[in-house]
Formats: sequence, C-alpha cells, structure tokens
Amino acid sequence: MEKHLLKHLGHKNYTPATLSEIHEDLALLSQDQPALQRSLRNLERDGIILRIKGGRYLPTDSSRLVAGRLQLTKSGRGFLTPEDPALPEIAIAARETGTALPDDRVLVLIEELPKKRFWQRSAPEAATLSGSVVSIIERRRSRFVGSCHRNGKGIEVQPDDPRFPRGITILPGKNAPTPPKPGDKVVVELTRWVSRHSAPEGRIVEVLGAPSAEGIDMLGVLRQYDLQGEFPPAVIKEARRFGRHVQPADLTGRRDCRGQLVVTIDPDDARDFDDAICLEPAGANRWKLWVHIADVSHYVRPGSALDVEARRRGNSSYLVDRVIPMLPEELSNELCSLKPHVDRLTKCVEFLISSDGRVLSTDFYPAVIHSKKRFTYAEALAVLQGKPGDATTTMLHEASALAQAIRKRRFADGSLDLDFPETKIRLDDGGKVSRIDRHDNDISHQLIEEFMLLANEAVAGRLMKLKRPAIYRTHEAPDPDRLKSYREEVLGHSIPCGNLNKPEEVKRLLARLGDLAIGAALKIGFLRSLQRARYTADPVGHYGLAKKKYTHFTSPIRRYADLVVHRSLFANAKHVCGDPLHEVADHLSSTERNSADAERDSKDVKLHAYLLDQIRSGTPQRYEAQVTCLRDFGFSIDIAALGMSAMVPISLLVDDHYRHDSAAKQIAGRRGRRLIRLGDTLEVEIAKVDITRKMIDFRLAGTGEGASSGSPRATSRHRGGDRAPQSNHPAAPVAAAPTASEEDPTGRPRRRRRRRGGKAKAA
Repeated sequence: MEKHLLKHLGHKNYTPATLSEIHEDLALLSQDQPALQRSLRNLERDGIILRIKGGRYLPTDSSRLVAGRLQLTKSGRGFLTPEDPALPEIAIAARETGTALPDDRVLVLIEELPKKRFWQRSAPEAATLSGSVVSIIERRRSRFVGSCHRNGKGIEVQPDDPRFPRGITILPGKNAPTPPKPGDKVVVELTRWVSRHSAPEGRIVEVLGAPSAEGIDMLGVLRQYDLQGEFPPAVIKEARRFGRHVQPADLTGRRDCRGQLVVTIDPDDARDFDDAICLEPAGANRWKLWVHIADVSHYVRPGSALDVEARRRGNSSYLVDRVIPMLPEELSNELCSLKPHVDRLTKCVEFLISSDGRVLSTDFYPAVIHSKKRFTYAEALAVLQGKPGDATTTMLHEASALAQAIRKRRFADGSLDLDFPETKIRLDDGGKVSRIDRHDNDISHQLIEEFMLLANEAVAGRLMKLKRPAIYRTHEAPDPDRLKSYREEVLGHSIPCGNLNKPEEVKRLLARLGDLAIGAALKIGFLRSLQRARYTADPVGHYGLAKKKYTHFTSPIRRYADLVVHRSLFANAKHVCGDPLHEVADHLSSTERNSADAERDSKDVKLHAYLLDQIRSGTPQRYEAQVTCLRDFGFSIDIAALGMSAMVPISLLVDDHYRHDSAAKQIAGRRGRRLIRLGDTLEVEIAKVDITRKMIDFRLAGTGEGASSGSPRATSRHRGGDRAPQSNHPAAPVAAAPTASEEDPTGRPRRRRRRRGGKAKAA
C-alpha cells in the first residue's frame, strides 16, 4: 500500500489531496480505507509526507514546499526569504502565517512553482510568489518580553513585539518564584500554541519589574533578543591566554609593513579599530593602496571556545547605551584592535590603482603593521577641509581624492546613491536622552567607505576565481510588483519614470529626485521596495552596489561572516567552520536581523520615554518634519532631528475637517482649504505616546492641548499594519530613519558612531 501510495503522491501532476480524494484517485475499495489511513499516518510520522491545511497530504520533497526565514509586519503579513537564493521572496497573507513568529524557520507551500530558475526569468515572470505556512521547522526564539495583566481567567502577558498577534495566557504553576504585579515587565516562555485561532500558552520565567524603574527598559531589550553581555569563563580564559602584545613567533610568514605610514579613521568613541590604510604614489597617475584588516583568524581558530561563542553570537550588537561584542574585550578592544603605536597583525589587500579609480592589480597577504596615528572622523574632516602640512595630512588629502575618483566610477557603473543622514542618541548619566546628534556621510566617511568596499569586492573576486567555499553578501533585485507599484506612485506626481526593472532607469530616477522637494520622500518609498541584504554560500551578487562579486571582509572583529572569509582566503581550508556554509550563512543573516531589531528597539524605548517626558512637561518641542506618505487616516512624516518616522492622524488635525483625496494625492481641509502633500515640510510636536504598544502620534505644532500620557487609549484607533509600514526590508521606517539601521539596502559600508565597544560598518 505505502509503495503504491508514494508513487501516486510523487506524480508530477499530483496536487495536495485529502484522504477521501486519494482513496478515490487510487480507485480503492471501501474496506481499503483503514489501511490507507494507516499508511498515511506512518508516512507522516516518518517525515516522508506532510499533512497541511484542509487535511491534505503532500510529500515533504515536493518542489512546492520551500524552506526559509519568515518576516512579519505589524499588520500580520509575512514574507519568506527562501534558503534557496535562486528563489524570489514569497508573500504570505496574514491568515496564512499560522502560528509562525518573526524569523522562524518555516516550510511554506507556494501556490505556483516557477518554471525557470529566478535568474533565468524575465521581469514579468519574476513576480512575487505567494504561499502559506504549513510547518514550523525551528522557532527563532521561545521567550518574549511583555507586560503582565490580569483578566477574568487569570494572568495574561501582552508581548512588547507588536508583530506577536495576541496575548499569552499564563498557566498556573511552574512560574517564576516571585509573582509579578499588574503592569510589570516579565519574560514569558511560549509552551504551547495549537492554532492561530486559539490563545498561546506560556509560563513566566523572570519578573523584570515595573517598566518605569531605572534600567528595566534596556533589560527588557536584552532579554527579548537574548543578548548576553558576559562571556563564558572558558572563552575569557582562552582570550587572555594570548596576552596583550604581538609575539615574535606571530610574525612568521608575514610581510613587514611596520614602516608604512598606516593610519586609522574611526568614530570618536570607537575602541575596536579593525581597518587601517596607507597610500603611496606608484609612478605617473598610479597609486599603491594598502587596506589592512585586523587578523582575528590568527587568534580565533575553528572549533575553539572563542570560535563557538563568536559563531553563536554571529555579530556584535550596538544598542543605544552599550555594545554586546562578538569577541571578548581582550581581543576586540586590545590585541586585535589596530591601535596606534603598537604592532598588530593584519590581513592585507594591496591595490595598484590609477588616478581615475581603476584597479590595475591586487595582492593578498598576511602582514604586521605599526599604526602611526588614529584619526576620528571629525579630525580627518578638519584635515581634509584645510591645507595639507606634514606627510600624514598630505596622504589623507591624496587618499580622499582617490576615494572620490573610485566613488565616481562606482556610481557610473550603476551603484545606487541612497544617502541619508544618520542620528546618534546621546544619553546622560541617568540613561535619559540628553541630545540627538546628526551626522552626514561626509568626505571623511567616504574616504574609508570606498576603500573598504573596494577590498570587499576584490576578495570576493579572488575567492570566486579560486573556487573556494565562502560566505558572500547577497542583495537580490527588488520584486517587480513592488517596483511597478512604486513607479505608478512616482508617475502620479507627474515625475518622469522609466522601466525600473532596468538599473539604469533607477539611477536616472534617483538623480531626478535629488533635485525635487518631494525627492527625499519618494526615495524613502524606493527604499521600502528593496529587499534586505543577507548572507549566502553562493555569490548571487549585490543589486544595490551593482556588483556581481561581493562579500564581507573588512570587519572580522564584529562579524563572524568576515572571519569565515578570512579563513577561506588565507587558510585554503575546505572547512572554514564546523557546519555547512549555507547553514552558517542563514544563521548569520538571522543574528544580524536580531541585532538590527534590538538596536531599533533600544532607540525606541529611549526616544519614547524622551517624548513622553515632553508631554508631561506641558511644553513639547517643535520639530521640522517632511511628509512621506498619505493615507485615509493620516500621513507619515520623517523627523530628521529625531532620526525617526511617525504618524500624524487626521483625528489630531483639529483646526479643520480634513479628508484624504487619493486622486489628487493630498489631504485637504474643508473650510480653510489647507492642503498637505507628499514632500511638504511641516512643524510638528509630540501628541500621544503608547509605551506598551510602542506607538506614537504627532500633531501639527501648536494645535493641541491636554495630550495623553501613554495609556493604550492614547493612540489613534486607525492602526493595523499601516501606521508605520514595516516589512522585512531594512528601509521600512518604523521608528528610525532608513539609515539608522545597521546597513542601508544599498550595502554601503556605513560606519556607525559607537560606544565603548567600537564602531559598526557594513555593506
């Protein structure tokens, strides 16, 4: 029976069928039904077939089943990033996500299988697939932070993550020894969730305390994202074993570059300097460029305690008030950090480059350096804005000129220019926001940015030529359906726009938007259409950078992916880590998303408390904001001074009766005829803050009184997932501006301003 059944289920024309349908298809007798049931049950138990929605059966090796990581929006819609990089993103309706949660590894049944591999299809064929979650392979996390409440049936915890669809019912017994008080922040472990239509069940494993108590906000973020500041004793012991100085034995087989004029350029509060540069003339219109990267692989060997812990963490996490490093301080801030006036081990990429930015040759080798000077970005900018004096400042001027030539060539080759300013939240001794600094991507940042990007590309090309296993940085082309919708929006504003499936047309549009008042708002819209960069074991290419060869090489102190690349390039090892590379790449993409979410939430809790204090003071500050999206219930704004996006509900426009006119693309006042359009600059102030639900509303400055102070009623009733559009794309402005995330979608090696643990830069 089972052999006959499997042949039927594996037929190319088979579609998921119920027991009775299979019984009929096989032309079985009625007395054969019990045997059929047993066979189906046995095959399901053995993992050979899967019982999906509607009681239908499907072989687990069916080409219609796709495994991947699920991302969810606040509205409940899902997007699956398939493990197979040849497949496009798969859209999943809210009703089809089942009990899956953000970043779970799931199995999805797609509605229609593409006839060609993704890269073989034309734009019309490459439309987003859709499907439904049929199985949860692995939960990304089982513990969540939330607020504790009592209802008629007992205790319920409402998770802080707005993407969690409902409260968790707490069963009596086996909870934390200290009973929580109503409103307390707690850590709850999900123990059972049978159906999307039933309440999930769990137990309280830790009571954090009252949300207003000092430090509870950040403790909640650490627990929510399972970020651990302390390292296991074995890891610390191993890190300290190396000492604080480079040993003579470490220099064997290295090129001695200690005589070079090597310098570092980093944020003012950085301590982990993982890259350094040197530039010298090499004849007429030629330059020798050395990009030195900290040689972490010399100390962190595969399978060691340091390696296991670094791989588990995946990357360093940069929260608003602290750094959770990937490596212990003994390495990250000391022995591996390219500090000035001490010997340090590096992996070097040496370039011969023409004055117009063309790479003429490259070389790769281990080295030892002795950095001559450490510049902050502000110091480097001051040098570049002045006149060169000594050899060091002269080199900086020459390096900047070369970097600008490389940058010009990169954009000419199709790299996207999606530059936005960044913001840095500064806290006082009490953990409250003292000020918010704004940083532009000036020429001091671009100097390092271009050289690091060049090194990443060169290393990827070398690995591909050698055909060595490695991890690559992948950024797929945008979904054509999203580009089509975005194009229609642009055309609706009477802005010329070609076929955005062609990169050259995207480039033309972005250049055009740069000259328009509405341009910044429409750029944000384009960012939302982009997919998120991730790690893969295959060199799929990088859309944002317009590069077919790209990897991460320049930050091994804070990214495990870079460490794997170092081992692959220099060690010539078949196994650069303990697990298959595609599994490691998937894990690192997941930890990166986890860290980005944690960083965003850490900023949110501080900003929300900061804005709530303004409401309570009765004198809220006024901010300049740009309108970025119009909806029936209000309009989205981007507030550069806060580095965040927010909503102004129509219900808070109290000076008139306003209505959204979708055809005219404006919100209009009935009496005063005031018009609000995309790209308009307005003055706003905070109106409502809901700490529990992480929702905030602004209003036009000077139009409100008696503002709310943070209860659930304080938010607009028009919510769903459209209040602050969020997706698995990095550009979706939830609470931070697009460039506040770890990496903008173009993959530029942005270097964030950092605290204590150093800097973060990514592409």
